[in-house]
Amino acid sequence: MTKLQVRGFLYQLGCFAILFISSRYLIARFTELSGLWIPMTAFIVSTLISPKFQAVKTKDGEKLFMKWIFIKGIKEIG
Repeated sequence: MTKLQVRGFLYQLGCFAILFISSRYLIARFTELSGLWIPMTAFIVSTLISPKFQAVKTKDGEKLFMKWIFIKGIKEIG
């Protein structure tokens, strides 16, 4: 794995973890779900709304891109 691929993986993991923990708390606090349904619902929600990062080799070299449902299009990350 290249440096940008590792960086993209860590960004994606961090974003998912933050969204999973916060959605799990909110689901447990404001819904009537219990048991295994809380983390399973939080996992599905976090998977759907977390940004996706990918390292792509272009003619200018390798670049890191991000796609998110709340941002139109694909953004290049420094």
